[in-house]
Amino acid sequence: MLDLISKLQLYFSYPFVRYAFIVGLLIALCSSLLGVTLVLKRFSFIGDGLSHVAFGAMAVASVVGLTNNMLLVLPVTILSAVLLLRTGQNTKIKGDAAVAMISVGTLAIGYMLMNLFPSSSNISADVCSTLFGSTLILTLKPLDVWLCIGMSIVVLLMFVLFYNKIFSVTFDESFSKATGINSDGYNLLIAIITALIIVLAMNLVGSLLISALIIFPALSAMRLFKSFRGVIICSAIISVVCAATGIIISILASTPVGSTIVSADIVVFLVFWIISAFTGRTKK
Repeated sequence: MLDLISKLQLYFSYPFVRYAFIVGLLIALCSSLLGVTLVLKRFSFIGDGLSHVAFGAMAVASVVGLTNNMLLVLPVTILSAVLLLRTGQNTKIKGDAAVAMISVGTLAIGYMLMNLFPSSSNISADVCSTLFGSTLILTLKPLDVWLCIGMSIVVLLMFVLFYNKIFSVTFDESFSKATGINSDGYNLLIAIITALIIVLAMNLVGSLLISALIIFPALSAMRLFKSFRGVIICSAIISVVCAATGIIISILASTPVGSTIVSADIVVFLVFWIISAFTGRTKK
């Protein structure tokens, strides 16, 4: 036990490890808060779709030789998020079909471009690190940390200041519009913040595992709580605890960070599911 504590102390003495830990917790917190809204709006897999859009945009940025791929990845991902979240019942392509179509299409195009115009000699390693998380989480700078802190503050303020309006937009957009709430504006805000979180989270868990940060904490909280407020609070706690546990275990056991965090989320979901099965009901 003392050896494990000493190992953790040694690792956390390095600034890049502390930066990765802070950013990981903040991304998990923001993902869980937005996850509740996205799950209830039946857009659980929007994280998966947007991450694949970001993957395709990264491939295009690599082909055209952009030194900072965020100049292309971020605008494209935000635009895709807006289009997906604005997909309503009156459109010919429904929300889930639109997510699936964009997800598969951009992933295929991105992989094809990376093979046709390789930026390095090891394409498999580049693709694997992008899909399942990369070591870029360990090369964060103080500016990246402050960016995540600012994003977290924005998300928290959004939920505190506009809680009632987000609640209304989440459950019934038609009623929200009838009562004078600008539901389109709030959907646009949610879409932009979701895209920002997706792009930042790709360095932590990779594009294929981002949906887990959105889905599992929310679904776990819904096993035991019924109120919107209770689900949000519980989801945030679960996500932060799982992220911290996953990062610490990955340091001690030398396992992939993203996969370890997702595994912790799965374990918590199973525990909450068992508890709800034994109690036979959800708590208010």
